[in-house]
Amino acid sequence: MDIQTRKIEFVQAFLKLQSEEVISQFETLLKKARKTISDKEFKPFSIEEFNERIAKSEDDFENGRYKTTSELISKY
Repeated sequence: MDIQTRKIEFVQAFLKLQSEEVISQFETLLKKARKTISDKEFKPFSIEEFNERIAKSEDDFENGRYKTTSELISKY
């Protein structure tokens, strides 16, 4: 069974649930799973990467390669 079929079957079974307690348990499980995935994807900078990033940012600013807050607000 492929992932799409499994998801559809899961959602159909979920929609038939009548117990708030079970739905709450699924919500908790989903939040934990998302956090675990997010934590695995997060890779902090090394000190070297961090310092390189700072140096590049300072160079960009000194050479006028930046946008003001007002420019960003008007764009978005």
